Amino acid sequence: MTLPKVYVTRRIQDTGLSLLPGRADFEVWEKVGPVDREILLEKASGADGLLCTLSDRIDEELLSRSPNLKVVSNYAVGYDNIDVDAATRRGILITNTPDVLTNATADIAFTLVLAAARRVVEANEFLRSGEWITWHPDLLLGQDVSGSVMGIVGMGKIGHAVAKRARGFSMDILFYNRSPRPEAEKEFGAQQVSLEELLKQSDFVSLHCPLSGETKGLIGERELRMMKKTAILINTSRGPVVDQKALFRACSEKWIWGAGLDVFDREPVPLDEPLLSLKNVTTLPHLGSATVKAREGMARKAAENLLAGLEGKRPTDLVNPQSFQG
Repeated sequence: MTLPKVYVTRRIQDTGLSLLPGRADFEVWEKVGPVDREILLEKASGADGLLCTLSDRIDEELLSRSPNLKVVSNYAVGYDNIDVDAATRRGILITNTPDVLTNATADIAFTLVLAAARRVVEANEFLRSGEWITWHPDLLLGQDVSGSVMGIVGMGKIGHAVAKRARGFSMDILFYNRSPRPEAEKEFGAQQVSLEELLKQSDFVSLHCPLSGETKGLIGERELRMMKKTAILINTSRGPVVDQKALFRACSEKWIWGAGLDVFDREPVPLDEPLLSLKNVTTLPHLGSATVKAREGMARKAAENLLAGLEGKRPTDLVNPQSFQG
């Protein structure tokens, strides 16, 4: 029996890769960095399935050159790196890895809340550089987290998990979402409001919406100027949801207190990115799902979704169900 050909664009955890032998004829890109574009195009052209990451652009060009492609399994919950419409037109299944990274991403969002509010990175550098000469009443004063107002943009699973953590800090919760979330109102006493109202009232604004044409640039100069001067913006969703140039101005000119960012327009972030020069901007290198448990779960889901599609079964995490002809 001829096995389906699969190309894996990164060496993911063995919880996923160990499922492939005997069920797929697979090859893995072994280097640390993303697979070269020309190599990806070549490998995809003869593949029945791809297991890819956010770093890989699965677009019209690639799909049009891959006549045998049946499944693209994304090792991520977001899939803005994939032209889903183009794949759907060709009957190609697109899958993602939700649920398993919810808690890890919510944890990193709240890590940024605490670190930005209490100036943790700045304080660490202050101590290690030898600047700490004496205790002083005004030394590195931050903002209170407990008892403040948390505004959540996007009350999906990750937003819901952030709300749960916020309640542990006795925070009042506002949220903005396209559809009602009565479960959040019941469980957390959260209040659904307009984006404008959320921005005006929140002490922390945490972004958890997917990247789309509607959400690209959702937070720009107009929105940042609505926020309190003591407010902090947290972004663990996707970089382009925020206008980075406007955010630089907001933080450097003190329209807002600061920001905590795990995602950026360009990743890896160029070292000349202006936001990196600001002490009131806490930054991380896209670590939202970076725990052993979460990444092992993502690898397992990605492999299971891939194999299900190749074997004619409906994948559990199917993004475009209209492409499934089971």
